[in-house]
Amino acid sequence: MKTRLSCVALMLLLTVSPGALAGQYQGWNTTSDIGVGVLLISSLAVPAAQDDWQGFRQAAYSNALAEGVALLGKSLIHEERPNHRDNHSFPSGHTTLAFAAATTMYRRYGWEVGFPAYAIATLTGVARVSSREHRWWDAAAGAAIGIGSGWLLTHPINDHVQIAPWVAEGGGGIALTVVF
Repeated sequence: MKTRLSCVALMLLLTVSPGALAGQYQGWNTTSDIGVGVLLISSLAVPAAQDDWQGFRQAAYSNALAEGVALLGKSLIHEERPNHRDNHSFPSGHTTLAFAAATTMYRRYGWEVGFPAYAIATLTGVARVSSREHRWWDAAAGAAIGIGSGWLLTHPINDHVQIAPWVAEGGGGIALTVVF
């Protein structure tokens, strides 16, 4: 059920925005709006549909923290957008929120939900750059903020299988833990 919801959301996103594939700035902008909307709604609707109110709360907190950090960054760092519309380019709020929602779904429900969610989040970030709303580093910073928020505030509903990144001096990797 969870996997089907995410796959349907991905298909909807790709179907609704054919203009983005043609390289039109407005089409890419619409794609990013739809992507972040689908992920935000999904991150709250999936736990609500499963009566997982702890997961709902974690998603709400993760999304709120990520967006708050992004808004703080925009108010402190005055970087002009590539389209010269204003100087609120850094970091990308759309990308921040998209990756916070995707990471929350991944952490809470596993890779079956997380993989399609990360695909939509990545498309959202690419769309923000392609629409000339942000530069690549604005989107990368937004993704890092969103991922950090999701990892900080979301806990797995099933802790039998966990995948966690780790960093040490001189290296890093991914740890896989399976409980039999």
